[in-house]
Order: sequence, then structure tokens, then C-alpha cells
Amino acid sequence: MSTSTNPLVSVVTPVYNGEDFLVECIESVLKQTYDNYEYIIVNNCSKDRTLEIAREYAAKDNRIRVHDNEKFVGVIDNHNLAFSLISPEAKYCKVVSADDFILPDCITRMVEVAEENPSVGFVGCYQISGDRVRWQGFQYPRPVLTGREMCRQMFLGDERAFGFGSPTSLLYRADLVRNSTAFYPNASPHADTSACFQYLEKSDFGFVYQVLAYERIHDATQSSKSVQLNRYLSADLNDVIKYGPLYLNKEEFDRLLTETLKSYHRFLALNYFVGFREKEFWDYHKSRLAELGQPLKRLDLFKAASATVLREVVNPGQAFKKAWGRVFPKSRKSIEQTAQPAPANPPADLPNRRAGARVG
Repeated sequence: MSTSTNPLVSVVTPVYNGEDFLVECIESVLKQTYDNYEYIIVNNCSKDRTLEIAREYAAKDNRIRVHDNEKFVGVIDNHNLAFSLISPEAKYCKVVSADDFILPDCITRMVEVAEENPSVGFVGCYQISGDRVRWQGFQYPRPVLTGREMCRQMFLGDERAFGFGSPTSLLYRADLVRNSTAFYPNASPHADTSACFQYLEKSDFGFVYQVLAYERIHDATQSSKSVQLNRYLSADLNDVIKYGPLYLNKEEFDRLLTETLKSYHRFLALNYFVGFREKEFWDYHKSRLAELGQPLKRLDLFKAASATVLREVVNPGQAFKKAWGRVFPKSRKSIEQTAQPAPANPPADLPNRRAGARVG
């Protein structure tokens, strides 16, 4: 790709208390083989040396701009604020989460796919997450899936489905980012996944068959609030209700909605009868289900508990393990890592459209 025709890329890093890894993140952007970019670091009222580090780099490289929030905002709001600051001349937007980094050819390879395929709104890549490579599933050398095909695979649990990716592993077309004041369309810790569902209705998904991003997995990114409440479940249900009808026929949608609700109810039933959750837990899930038009009834919990017992009575040991995993799910990284950390894993039997099979 000729450097004289390289389109402008806006790279953004929303960050809160990121001093431990911000230098490595910034350095990875500065080492890109692609040189036509601006870099916007949005400091969300950090209490450590984040702002000092960002300003030190901005003083040495005029491609870097630092925005210092006057007041603290939520993590999704901070991402949307960062998106609002990208240059009107930018053709693409690249998020690099503050505790992640990208490899030197990342932007070059992603822009190449996007430029060769104008219908593409999102470009993904392989990503190292801790000690494993994620987002495997495309059939090489196919560089593009239609948006409809990609989203149907996510919703229907197609064995080929593998997830859209994380913010650090994706490149966005900037006109999609500018299409709304909130490119990440809800407050879910996986609002980036919702954005994929929303915009892939009218665009396609490209992929680079190289490891171009690194996602750091560590205890400091774990959100106790997300783990306690398991907000993943309501986020998944929200996506099914809002975006499922865009990609599924009525029979497929009705079946998926029923499956998702049953899984949600099983999780709540186990917490009701075994988990002894606090009032905050129940207030959250009852209010979210009501907001989504699926108000929780006590009868739902009894039905779900009965179904679980009947289904797994032949294997009580395995049933106990599953129950324990649903009541006390393990945490995992999500977009929340940048300001507050990651939500819990979904129940084992919930269609997994955010990790492995679907974004984290």
C-alpha cells in the first residue's frame, strides 16, 4: 500500500488508572509500520500516573493528543467520548485498550483488507489472550464474511462461529463510528458486541489471518461488581431481543429467545435456592428483565429448578458441578477492563455468543 494513499486512521485508548501497562500500549502504537494515524488517549480521571505518562508521550510526538475528562464517566461512556474525538478526516478507527497492545503490522494489515473490500465495516484478526490464540474460525483464505452470515452464526451457535473479537482486535470503519453519538449502543460491558450486531446488518466483516493483537488477562482487570451480578446474562438477552429479528426468521428467533430465557432462569433459580444472593443481585436482574419485557415471576424459578433437577438427576455429581459454576461463575475479560474490569462467564449451557463463540 503506497504511503501517499494511506487513509487516516484514528487510534483511541480510553483509560482509567492504567499506569502499569500504558507505556507498553503506547509504544506498540508508535511502532506501527503504518504511519498515517492520529492517537487519542482519553484519561478518565485516573488517580495514578496515567495522565502524566500520556502527556509525556504527547510532548514527544505530535500525532498524540490527550483528552483529560473533567469528571469521571462510565467505561462505555468513556469509549463513546473517545470515538467522538476522532478526526473528521479519519477513514478508520482502531481501539487499543490500555492494558493491551498491538503488533507492528496490525494497522497496515487491517487497513489493507478494508481498502480491498469496501463493503467491510469491521476487520478482525487473531489475538493472543493470555496464553491462547483467540478468534479462530474463518476458513482461510476467505477474507470477508457478509454481515448477515456472521451474525447468524453468532446467534445460531454455528460450529464455525468464534466471536467478533475484542476492541483491541478490531478495526472499525469511521463512518460507522460517526453514525451515532453512541457507537457502543448500551451500557453493557459487551456493548462492542452489540455494535457489531447493529452495524453488520448493512456491512460485512473482514479478517486478517495473522496474530496482530495481544489481550492481557490479569486479576487487576476483574470487576467485582460484574462478577457478583453476572451482567453478561442480561446483555446477551438484550442482544437476542434487539438484534435477533434482523438476522433470524420468526421460528429461529422464537426458539433462541426461549432457550436464552430458560438458561437465564436456570441461573437465577440456582441462585435462589442455593446461592443466597443479596438484595442488590435480585434488584438488578428483576429490573433488567422487566426493562427487556420479560418480567421475572417466582413460578419461572420453580419451573427452571424443576427442569434442572429432572434433566440432571441421573448424574448428581455433574449437576452439582454445573450448579456451582452457575452460582459462582468465573470472571473473564471484557471491554470493561479499561476502567473497571470483566464480567462473569455465562452459565455452561447458555449459548455463548461473547467468548470463543462470540466479543468480547
